[in-house]
Amino acid sequence: MTKHESSSTGPVLVSTLETIDVETGARAVVYTNQEHIEAPNWTPDGLTIVYNGGGHLFRISSLGGEAEVIDTGFAVRCNNDHGISPDGKTLAISDHSQPPHQSIIYTLPIEGGTPKMITENFPSYWHGWSADGETLAFCGQRDGKFGIFTIPVTGGPETRLTTADGLDDGPDYSPDGRYLYFNSDRTGRMQIWRIRPDGSQLEQTTNDEYNNWFAHPSPDGRWMVFLSYAPDVNGHPPDKDVALRLMNLETGQTRVLAQLFGGQGTINVPSWSPDSSKFAFVSYQYVHAPSK
Repeated sequence: MTKHESSSTGPVLVSTLETIDVETGARAVVYTNQEHIEAPNWTPDGLTIVYNGGGHLFRISSLGGEAEVIDTGFAVRCNNDHGISPDGKTLAISDHSQPPHQSIIYTLPIEGGTPKMITENFPSYWHGWSADGETLAFCGQRDGKFGIFTIPVTGGPETRLTTADGLDDGPDYSPDGRYLYFNSDRTGRMQIWRIRPDGSQLEQTTNDEYNNWFAHPSPDGRWMVFLSYAPDVNGHPPDKDVALRLMNLETGQTRVLAQLFGGQGTINVPSWSPDSSKFAFVSYQYVHAPSK
């Protein structure tokens, strides 16, 4: 082989952290990495995005640049269910590095530090933080069923809000605290629902042919973004053609903002900019890396 020839080493995963403008649909690349990264959170000051990869949490400027690992102490098997408190001071993580190696929710300072265990029962996957900063919402499996739960941010007794057969997942608070939006397959197809934080007034929010996951209301309460899979896709796997869809919460009208290759890790957790003009997500592609 001459020095001008090259061969392909096979497909390489490329993860791209992006933002999208909800009015124009304009997409901007923040960061690209040849490793699997997931689940961006935008800090309340708008300056930083937090994401996970390889069991760790990272921070990066929302304008791009170099990523920096966040010290999470013993929690080195963090999954993609993490988020930031409304005051921007605390990080909630879901980690399974400690026995019995199932997902447990912890909190720690946003700068990094020693995690404090919040959920004694497991598995538990963090998904939402109440606007007053007092309560966490999460998905947990208890007695073989996945349901929606809340727990005080300081720990203590958990409250189960849903008990349906099947899967209820991804709870996220509306900014006024009146509702928790979540996804459920209780009707046979994954759709978006909402419920009062006291477990009352269950309502279905989407009813279409897609499988809809991970609903996130905007900070101003006008919009809801969610992830849509094709009708024949079960669960929320990676490596699928998916759509990011935007619902006007006043009118119920929905439109596609972006189509991409992704799924698991794209928008698992709250990812809106604090001014509600944009949200962050991760797209993926496989490319052939040449080698000499």
